[in-house]
Amino acid sequence: MFAKWRKNGGPPPSDVSAAVGLSGVAGLFAWLVVCRNWPQIMDLFGVAGPHMRLDGPYAALVATFFCALPMVLWSLVVEKVHLRPSTGIDWNNRRALSQTIDTSVTKLAGLWVTWVVIAFLYCVARWYWDGQYRFAMDVLTYAALPLVILSVPYVIWLDRYLVEPRDYTWHFGAMLIGREPYDPDLVKKHWRAWAVKGFFTAFMISILPGGWSAVVNADPARLLSDPVAFNVALIDVFFLLDVQIGMVGYLLTFRPLDSHIRSANPFLAGWLAALLCYPPFNQMGNGPLDYHVNGSDWAYWLQGHTAMLWLWGGLLVFLTAMYGWATVAFGIRFSNLTYRGVLTNGPYRLTRHPAYLAKNLFWWLSTMPFLALSGSLSDVVRNCFMLGLVSAIYYWRARTEEAHLLAEDPKYAEYHAWMAENALVTRSLGWLKRIFRARGPKLQPAE
Repeated sequence: MFAKWRKNGGPPPSDVSAAVGLSGVAGLFAWLVVCRNWPQIMDLFGVAGPHMRLDGPYAALVATFFCALPMVLWSLVVEKVHLRPSTGIDWNNRRALSQTIDTSVTKLAGLWVTWVVIAFLYCVARWYWDGQYRFAMDVLTYAALPLVILSVPYVIWLDRYLVEPRDYTWHFGAMLIGREPYDPDLVKKHWRAWAVKGFFTAFMISILPGGWSAVVNADPARLLSDPVAFNVALIDVFFLLDVQIGMVGYLLTFRPLDSHIRSANPFLAGWLAALLCYPPFNQMGNGPLDYHVNGSDWAYWLQGHTAMLWLWGGLLVFLTAMYGWATVAFGIRFSNLTYRGVLTNGPYRLTRHPAYLAKNLFWWLSTMPFLALSGSLSDVVRNCFMLGLVSAIYYWRARTEEAHLLAEDPKYAEYHAWMAENALVTRSLGWLKRIFRARGPKLQPAE
């Protein structure tokens, strides 16, 4: 199938172009410029009111719109993703409303009950009503009624064009109504997909405000004279890109955009590995895997060495840029634990898991667990071991994601094999692994 790509020396074509994510970055920075210069804009147009930068949580939320809009327009107008067969839509075969209305009603029943269950879980899980999560709950509460209302025309309209309107949500609705046979396996797929959206959407909304405020209020004049502040500000910018593009990915799971969730990871190990990396299950802060005990960070250990602060900080900025780029490359398809197409360009031509690699290297270099304020060797050993376990969790997570995608799409299998032979990082790591295996102890057969 992909022989021509092997012949040309490249991986299979990516389902997402680089231009999608870059258009989102452009939209985000346009809104950022407006928010930083809002007092001057008010003066220019003679607008009354407090002359303050727009650095609040709702400005961060609006940033998601300005990030999403150009990506949607580029996808539809330039790349015409709505015409791809992978959407499951046939725009030339519109059914009569009378043919699809029963299907739509069943699907809406499944969708609304799903939302009620997620809302119930938000209510009983108390961590959603404290700290940063409170903003997410406020946003979702305000959005609930509009979502219910808008879901009606959307589902009725789309079902008239879908090749197979009886999707995962329909099967769950059919189970509830009990009027038609349904497939239990498809009901499970429905719930795995919505478990991802329910868990991660709330988390992503909750972390929007912090990074936004820091970037909007950054002071370039002060930053240029301080290597730590300068590099931390750049790190904040790249983390902002990651959060905003990622937020768009969780929101825009629509078939007309070809960004719908094909499947969520079916492996329990994959869920365990992923959830261990996010609150409230995260054990890396004050939990058993805390690797900061009696430690500090790079700015403390390198203070007084200006050249090293610039060099080390620049390396951390580079790693954060790689991490942000790995999310931007997804465009409107970013999501944990899901298959939404195969990505083979950008940083994914260097390694299959650029975000995980960059993130873990960043942690090792920024926290420097091999140094301890106490001077205790046991603290050094403990912190290095704990961060090593964290890195192992991400390795485990990467392997479960590969298992999911290899089972879903032969195109990913082609990409996986190409990377092993051609990608700079993946090929090098594979070479090192083979060397260690070759030099390892050999088991002798019993006599």
